[in-house]
Amino acid sequence: MPAHIARPTTVLAPHKITTAEIADDIRAHHPHHPRLGAILRVLGNCGVETRYFTQPLDSPTVNGTAEVGDRAARAFADGLTMAEQAARATLDRYRLQPGDITGLITTHATGWAVPNLDIHLVERLGLRPTVRRTALTTTACAGGAHALVRAVEQALLHPGSRVLVVAAEVLSTAYNHADTKIEHMIYKALFGDSGAATVVSSDPLGPGLAVDAHGLFEYVLPDSLTMYAGRIDSTGLHFDSTKQATGGARHVMPAVTDWLAGRPVEVPVIHPGSKPIILDTADALGLTATDARHSLDTLSEEGNLGGVSVLRVLERTHGEPPADGESALLVAYGPGFSVSALRGTWRD
Repeated sequence: MPAHIARPTTVLAPHKITTAEIADDIRAHHPHHPRLGAILRVLGNCGVETRYFTQPLDSPTVNGTAEVGDRAARAFADGLTMAEQAARATLDRYRLQPGDITGLITTHATGWAVPNLDIHLVERLGLRPTVRRTALTTTACAGGAHALVRAVEQALLHPGSRVLVVAAEVLSTAYNHADTKIEHMIYKALFGDSGAATVVSSDPLGPGLAVDAHGLFEYVLPDSLTMYAGRIDSTGLHFDSTKQATGGARHVMPAVTDWLAGRPVEVPVIHPGSKPIILDTADALGLTATDARHSLDTLSEEGNLGGVSVLRVLERTHGEPPADGESALLVAYGPGFSVSALRGTWRD
């Protein structure tokens, strides 16, 4: 019997920021940047119109001079708040009590705390002390898909499972004017903050994606350590990337399509890492921009939400539910260049 992924619930951060506001902020802080014109053109074409930050754009932990300790603490606290809100909303949606949850898998790559997100949520949600826990902390943009892979494994291994999957990212903590390379300027406009949660269970709680043991895939592109990488210094957390990273999806999709072995994909749930990532993935699957509209809409309206992204795209997919029996692929990419994917069947 397959495991079942229920409809996620996403919580967006409270401060809506437009790309025009970010462009103005970059002009103000970098008026003499030698590539300012190119940066502003790229921002206008990056596919993101709005995104949401947990703190105002002019706050010290976003574009101010807050030190790394303050930035990390603020990011974790804000991420935990959104994670708890999303988890509670998901439990309410499916009328589950905290004691019904047998497993908890969390993912976040922004902020730092010991105990981790999982321990905080056990206490805040009142989960049973014996709940099976997995805490993912550096899977970043692949985090949501990677957490679902681990949750499906748990649900298949333990009949009767109710595995709560929670992702939270405060990517605005990487909005840092100490970073002046063009890729860093793009990330200022690309990233957004959010939390999301869903339940993976042995039996269906409602419409959703059914995945069996053959529908799980993980892949690391050889020699890709530096394509996407995190870095910490006294000014905060930074995300770096190479030119090769922009074409990363094209490099790994042959491995994904080999795994699919000719099986069609009718319902794509693609990580909205960037417009090229979405379209390159869709193209490799023989799909169109219309097929990938939920990913493109998420990118446009909310930005790249890191590990939360595929959960948000899956939530949007529920808003226009596919037909029963259609084949689905959920795929996300993470550092250096890694893939986590799930192949399954839509059940109504």
